[in-house]
Amino acid sequence: MEHPQQRHPAVTVSVALVAAGFAGFALMRALGLERGPVLVPLTAHTPVALGAAALAAATAGVLRRWVSLAALAAVVAVLAAVVLPRAIPYGITAAGGPVLRVMAFNALGGGADVRETVDLVREQEVDVLALQEVTPGLLADLAAAGLEDLLPHEIDRSAVSGVEGSSVHSSLPLTDLGDAAEGPDAFAMPVAGVAVDGPGPAVEVVSVHVPPPLGTSLTAAWERELRALAVPAEQDTVRILAGDFNATVDHAALRAVLDSGYVDAASVLGRGLRATWPTDRPLPGVAIDHVLVTPGTGVDRLEVVEVTGSDHRAVVVDVSLPGAPR
Repeated sequence: MEHPQQRHPAVTVSVALVAAGFAGFALMRALGLERGPVLVPLTAHTPVALGAAALAAATAGVLRRWVSLAALAAVVAVLAAVVLPRAIPYGITAAGGPVLRVMAFNALGGGADVRETVDLVREQEVDVLALQEVTPGLLADLAAAGLEDLLPHEIDRSAVSGVEGSSVHSSLPLTDLGDAAEGPDAFAMPVAGVAVDGPGPAVEVVSVHVPPPLGTSLTAAWERELRALAVPAEQDTVRILAGDFNATVDHAALRAVLDSGYVDAASVLGRGLRATWPTDRPLPGVAIDHVLVTPGTGVDRLEVVEVTGSDHRAVVVDVSLPGAPR
């Protein structure tokens, strides 16, 4: 027998409003309509919205609000279609050429533990390290702790404030190819040419740090810097974008970068839902640190590792370069 409250108009309206809210969110995500400092951060939590919508659908079913249930079922279907593929491996894991182990890590204004960072580079046998939020002091401490011995080649765009600074470190010789950042409120994003032995395409690594979409000005910078990254690599060039994008693949702006000629290593390996931030507060984790590579490049062995002193996890990926043409 149906409980009287189950037919109460207030319950019907409440459930309908919840369903409408989820429907609006699903429409925004599906059409890439997120804009501004409220909707952009909210969109990062699309996987959480999927779970919440499924719970809301179950509740609507228990309460026998069939119209709301149908709407929520459609929401779950839409969100599942965009979220779940990230947990399914696809693509190639080897491309026939040399393998570079690339590590991306946001050092939180230079506050990351120096010894842990160097030990991680050593233990993971990293070839190229893309650091963000780097201070001159941090680089000096890392060098003293042994990073210079492991990765002697460096492009330094560190900043005293920490947040705006980035760098690239490598066991292979580097060429400074400039900076991918542009415009006001931009953070440094050094572009490094990596001298890989043997025939094959040229290799470029960008230490990516896109401003966080917090407030009107920074959100505008966030959109602009992601647009600046949405440029295909030159022909016969492998470009690796590694770092803190402050965006998930649920953001249309990051999908535009991917559509311009990149693939997300974590999604290729079925690890696209592994959160990289934050590690220091009770918030739902999101994947905003990425290693993106040009198509035809293989990826394998993705590791996501916590480092004391940073609210970001380090991301380590094996990047398999295309073999020489035959």
